[in-house]
Amino acid sequence: MTGGSGSTHGKCSVIFSRPPGHHSSCDAQTGGLSHFKEEKIMLQLDKELKNNEYPGRGIVIGRSADGKYAVTAYFIMGRSSNSRNRVFVTEGEGIRTEAFDPSKLEDPSLIIYAPVRVLGNDTIVTNGDQTDTIYEGMAAGTTFEQSLRSREFEPDCPNYTPRISGVMHVENGAYDFSMSILKSNDGDPACCNRYTFTYDNPAAGEGRFIHTYMHDGNPLPSFQGEPKKVEIRGDIDSFTELVWNSLNEENKVSLFVRYIDIATGEYESRIVNKNKK
Repeated sequence: MTGGSGSTHGKCSVIFSRPPGHHSSCDAQTGGLSHFKEEKIMLQLDKELKNNEYPGRGIVIGRSADGKYAVTAYFIMGRSSNSRNRVFVTEGEGIRTEAFDPSKLEDPSLIIYAPVRVLGNDTIVTNGDQTDTIYEGMAAGTTFEQSLRSREFEPDCPNYTPRISGVMHVENGAYDFSMSILKSNDGDPACCNRYTFTYDNPAAGEGRFIHTYMHDGNPLPSFQGEPKKVEIRGDIDSFTELVWNSLNEENKVSLFVRYIDIATGEYESRIVNKNKK
């Protein structure tokens, strides 16, 4: 486990990376770092979602129970009419958000973006336009973590919504993934805390779940701690149904799920939108 700090755009920036297989905990004295411990309990994803009225946007990445597929799910939720006025649509090998009713679109800056893009053997999943930042950085030869050094949390005061990101690498029958969160320092926008988590050869039936908010609130409290260890079960259709049916009925907007065959790299995807024409 390594930790460090530096400055980005004249602001305090805390950088924290956790390599795979490291079982110690870190309790930083400065910079707002949370106390991290290896998650030992496997949580039920449906219960996690049903017990949280508003987790915001969320990313799940893991491996199917039969070990054959790299799995990801990305969902968006909304409290405002602008946030709820969205759907997922296919774009190339990924997806983008678009306004369900363009006449009602207010501010597109933080709600219209490409959550999923594919670069060779890498599938990038994020909750904002940092998808493009990661794509362009990795295409130029920088790492997932390095690509995000130029970004920070969203400027939506007083929430300062975290930017959550993931990348899945499937190549020659092997699979690994990384996840990242960029967040304010307990609501203080003067400091951006940066955390990256890397998982080599993920275990069958196991995933990690990270979301933007701990729960509903005003302001909305940012996610804390390490991505939650959750169970991945079922085929793509049953998993899609489990996630969608577990999200709060009033606040859920859209869901994307992808299963990638680790042996061949071929994939299947599902999109569910609450708004339907």
